[in-house]
Amino acid sequence: MAIERDDAARWAAVEEATELLHEERFREAMVELRNVLTRDPKNAYAFYFLGIAFFEIGEVESARDAYAACLKLAPGHLGARVAMSHVLRILGDTKGAVREGMAALERAPRDADALHAVGLAHHARGEDAPARRYLEAFLATHPEFEVDAETRALLETIPGGKKPANDDADADED
Repeated sequence: MAIERDDAARWAAVEEATELLHEERFREAMVELRNVLTRDPKNAYAFYFLGIAFFEIGEVESARDAYAACLKLAPGHLGARVAMSHVLRILGDTKGAVREGMAALERAPRDADALHAVGLAHHARGEDAPARRYLEAFLATHPEFEVDAETRALLETIPGGKKPANDDADADED
């Protein structure tokens, strides 16, 4: 009961900041999130959203640190785990990126975002077979058009497999 109440209060504390993030007012969101963390340094949501804000303004190392703080407080936070995989890959820690992505998949084996992150991490490592396997599994989740198209284009550059089927193309042939 008390844990659920604390969680709800922590979520409520970041609502204003999440609105600012949706409005792409990243620096204002950061100020709000830092205020939340001053009041409650154990608010994992605040660290997660701070990571998003840092990433959006191009401060990838700071985003990594914010996600790490979130995961220290909430190891099961799937979004932070996936985001950590992406920032580690961007920073060149591809082994860490795979590790974080796999940790996300352990919690949610069919999560589209985690499958995508692991596929991209393997691709960054030059590991074609697992990259292909995870990216094809990601496509099977029917992602949004843009990321679907980007992933298909990436798969065409990876040796060792057939071109992934495009379910929508079949429907258009009628």
